Amino acid sequence: MSEFEKSLSVAVAAIVLVVSAGAAVVSAQGPWVAPPEAKALKNPVKGIGNAKKAVETNCVSCHGPGGKGDGPAAAALPPPKPANWTSEAVQKETDGEIFWKMSNGRGAMPPWKHLPEQERWEVVNYIRTLKGK
Repeated sequence: MSEFEKSLSVAVAAIVLVVSAGAAVVSAQGPWVAPPEAKALKNPVKGIGNAKKAVETNCVSCHGPGGKGDGPAAAALPPPKPANWTSEAVQKETDGEIFWKMSNGRGAMPPWKHLPEQERWEVVNYIRTLKGK
């Protein structure tokens, strides 16, 4: 194999890698849809408990102090950007959908399964308090 053919092979491999990475980013930008079984999950927890503190510790840097998706780290994140919890779109989601998304994460949104289940449900309840703000 000539030097030219080697260089061409490397260039083609690099292009394939870049296109694949781009496709992954584009697919991550699509709608984030929870599975049907998550949508049907019922929230077993009443009240917000210590959710405000949990949000301040874990979520504010991206979702912002008012939950509008405008935290200081949000600008540096690749798409999709952090959700605006006050938006009609988020508020229309079922508790189960929000719980599932929080638990599993996607893209820059990390999974929060390490938080106790009750605490995650309390955060869902806290997000509900932001409706219309």
